Amino acid sequence: QVQLVESGGGLVQGGASLRLSCSASGRALGTYAMGWFRQAPENQREFVAAISWGGGSTAYADSVKGRFTISRDNAKNTVYLEMNSLKPEDTAVYYCAARTDAFYSGINFAYTESRTYGAWGQGTQVTVSS
Repeated sequence: QVQLVESGGGLVQGGASLRLSCSASGRALGTYAMGWFRQAPENQREFVAAISWGGGSTAYADSVKGRFTISRDNAKNTVYLEMNSLKPEDTAVYYCAARTDAFYSGINFAYTESRTYGAWGQGTQVTVSS
C-alpha cells in the first residue's frame, strides 16, 4: 500500500506562489495516476488537478486553470502542485491522492471524483490572506 505525505503549505498573501509536494513511500508512484484535491471549512472536498502516471496528460479544475500546474518526478516518487497568483478563495487543506485501483489507471474518466482515488495523504494547509 502506498503512503502519501504532503508538504509545502503555509500562510501567504494574495498574489503569491507556493509549491506543494506529495512524497510517496511503500510503493512506487510511477504506476499511479495522481490527483490533488482541496477542502475548505464547511465545504466538500473538491478536485483541483490530476496527472497521468507518466505525466503526459494533465487536467485542472476551471477555478485553477492557468494558475496551478501539476507535475511529477517518478524517479523521486514525488508529485507537485505549483500554485501561482493565489487568491483568498484558494484557502483550504490540500490533499494528494493516488488512483490505486487498476480500473482507474489513467485520467481519461472520473478523475474529478474523490471516490476513484484509493490512497490519500493527511493534507497540508494553505491560507491566502487578502
